[in-house]
Amino acid sequence: MTNWTYRLATAGAGVVLTLGVLAGCSSEPPPPPTNSAPVIVPGAPGEEASTIPPGEASVAEQPGPNDADKAFITDMIVHHQQAVYMSGLAPERASSSDVKGLASRIHDVQGPEIDMMNRWLSQHAIPTVNPNAPHGHGRSGGDMPGMATPEQLDALEKAKGQAFDTLFLQLMIAHHQGALSMADEVRKNGVDVRVQEIADGVTAEQSDEIRRMQKWLGG
Repeated sequence: MTNWTYRLATAGAGVVLTLGVLAGCSSEPPPPPTNSAPVIVPGAPGEEASTIPPGEASVAEQPGPNDADKAFITDMIVHHQQAVYMSGLAPERASSSDVKGLASRIHDVQGPEIDMMNRWLSQHAIPTVNPNAPHGHGRSGGDMPGMATPEQLDALEKAKGQAFDTLFLQLMIAHHQGALSMADEVRKNGVDVRVQEIADGVTAEQSDEIRRMQKWLGG
């Protein structure tokens, strides 16, 4: 082998070795992305939310539900139970297809919501509400907003046809408006993020239904 040939072979081996090292380096997995966004922690009632650095997010303690959160969920279950009961009267008593359709929707939506809220209570070691209770008329210390009285429920049970439609809409509008008041209260005084989401859902869902029921009554 000539001196010139030897130098070419040596240079070629060096290139191959360098490429191999680079290939080995490129096979290393990239470092995981870091989250640079701050984490927002809800504040107590009347206080602003605070932020914590992303590196401390895993050790930050989220605030547990306060009394307003617990009362809202417990009361809203009872509130829902009465709406489900009232809606269950519609198939055999209502004459309007609109009323029957709305009653069916309320029954099918709020029934599962009762189960969901009872699971929330269980997760926080709070006594659950009997899901098989027929319906609630109120609570100790004053009725919940919008709850129908026993006399109003008796009248609804006895009504048929258009009379049922009208009374059902009147009672359910008041019932939904009461739920909106309860949701507004917990948004102001509660701290639990999940409860805030439930309250927002109640507001959006029942505000739309109120508008429809008011339109039917006005027509």
